[in-house]
Amino acid sequence: MKMKIPFLLLFFLWEAESHAASRPNIILVMADDLGIGDPGCYGNKTIRTPNIDRLASGGVKLTQHLAASPLCTPSRAAFMTGRYPVRSGMASWSRTGVFLFTASSGGLPTNEITFAKLLKDQGYSTALIGKWHLGMSCHSKTDFCHHPLHHGFNYFYGISLTNLRDCKPGEGSVFTTGFKRLVFLPLQIVGVTLLTLAALNCLGLLHVPLGVFFSLLFLAALILTLFLGFLHYFRPLNCFMMRNYEIIQQPMSYDNLTQRLTVEAAQFIQRNTETPFLLVLSYLHVHTALFSSNDFAGKSQHGVYGDAVEEMDWSVGQILNLLDELRLANDTLIYFTSDQGAHVEEVSSKGEIHGGSNGIYKGGKANNWEGGIRVPGILRWPRVIQAGQKIDEPTSNMDIFPTVAKLAGAPLPEDRIIDGRDLMPLLEGKSQRSDHEFLFHYCNAYLNAVRWHPQNSTSIWKAFFFTPNFNPVGSNGCFATHVCFCFGSYVTHHDPPLLFDISKDPRERNPLTPASEPRFYEILKVMQEAADRHTQTLPEVPDQFSWNNFLWKPWLQLCCPSTGLSCQCDREKQDKRLSR
Repeated sequence: MKMKIPFLLLFFLWEAESHAASRPNIILVMADDLGIGDPGCYGNKTIRTPNIDRLASGGVKLTQHLAASPLCTPSRAAFMTGRYPVRSGMASWSRTGVFLFTASSGGLPTNEITFAKLLKDQGYSTALIGKWHLGMSCHSKTDFCHHPLHHGFNYFYGISLTNLRDCKPGEGSVFTTGFKRLVFLPLQIVGVTLLTLAALNCLGLLHVPLGVFFSLLFLAALILTLFLGFLHYFRPLNCFMMRNYEIIQQPMSYDNLTQRLTVEAAQFIQRNTETPFLLVLSYLHVHTALFSSNDFAGKSQHGVYGDAVEEMDWSVGQILNLLDELRLANDTLIYFTSDQGAHVEEVSSKGEIHGGSNGIYKGGKANNWEGGIRVPGILRWPRVIQAGQKIDEPTSNMDIFPTVAKLAGAPLPEDRIIDGRDLMPLLEGKSQRSDHEFLFHYCNAYLNAVRWHPQNSTSIWKAFFFTPNFNPVGSNGCFATHVCFCFGSYVTHHDPPLLFDISKDPRERNPLTPASEPRFYEILKVMQEAADRHTQTLPEVPDQFSWNNFLWKPWLQLCCPSTGLSCQCDREKQDKRLSR
């Protein structure tokens, strides 16, 4: 008995050590608005992406990898939690499906569990470098209830909102339509009213008290003042860099921004060579406003968009090279993706195309045609995953949650539905089929389409309950509104639903009919029943995009210490000067 006790202790110690050794470092790389047709490994012949291509050749390339939503905020919520964003209230019932103000009170709810939380509990060092876009605070500007550090990350360096045209002077505004409706139209009405009343008063047809003229002039001045104030303050109040809870640059500077993110990511890796780590590297590329450093500006064949893609690819290469130098490559799982498809409606005021390519696929960002949700999906783990694979099975960005949780030894939460599926059986060749028989495609909070991959069948059916009305008619996007919307006159409802076999018609050009598909109604019946079962699992949750949560709240506004109301500081430059 005495001999057995040391033996058992040694056995358990060996088990613990081997378990720790088997847990990989995890690097999750997410581009913003990158189209599946942009990287070379997905068919692009003119944009140079040698490092993303190197990642793909050394691992697995998923060709039917799907974002859980075609918009930034809900897609990222699904990615972080492994759940459809409608389950957490992170899908909007209104036109605006993403957060536009840092001082909104909506965000990823505190009761949601991210993969960062699970891995942190397993002893992983965790960091988010780059874009968050899942909220900041709830009730006061210091509660940081939605902040990355409250969702499982030990370290955060980046932006809490998103990269917007308004953040870069001279690049236009995402609020152009709002300005027309809320500023220019009211000013025109006030102006016409003033001129009409003045003419009638001069002609003696109507006596207009002087106070009426002053009131109208005051109203016009108020509208103009608010408009100019918005233009002046939006950038510093919403476009700033943070390190953990502290603002370090307000407004943010685009100078060498990707280089700074890369350095932060590299330093985090170097700090954690002896412990397992989770790094989420969430690029600002290639969301507008587009930017690149002097080393990449004007170097691509695709203008400023191509420059940005190639700079991001360079950054990916720096991380890969560092892993090789530190001899961590074999023990590191790397995942590369985009939060949704390319934004095809992104055209500058000068007519320059600022959106990417979705390859052969229809549509793009903000709609559930394949171009909006089919994204790059690359995974590499040299010690475990065979290089050079291509997998055509349907997978989702929600699958990362259960995959990394299992690899880290973290049990999945049992008090909620996890919609993602573990990818490792598929990646290791132990399974030839995706665990997703059904996938549900949401346009904001509206169930838009269902995808069905029946067992023992190569068909992949996709049924649309409604589709966006592209404008101009015959185009590949909603150019009049800049993005497609999900309800009312912006969509066309289909009864029966519009049915495609994606396995044979990936471009979604030829909807099936009872004449072309004998099982037409049988297929739709199965898909409708699956949709009904799915919707029955959705609890009522607080709407994070309600007007109360969405609108700007001055008491939640973060501002670095500065003189007056300028909200301007640059501690990045100050730190550099001190380090010299």
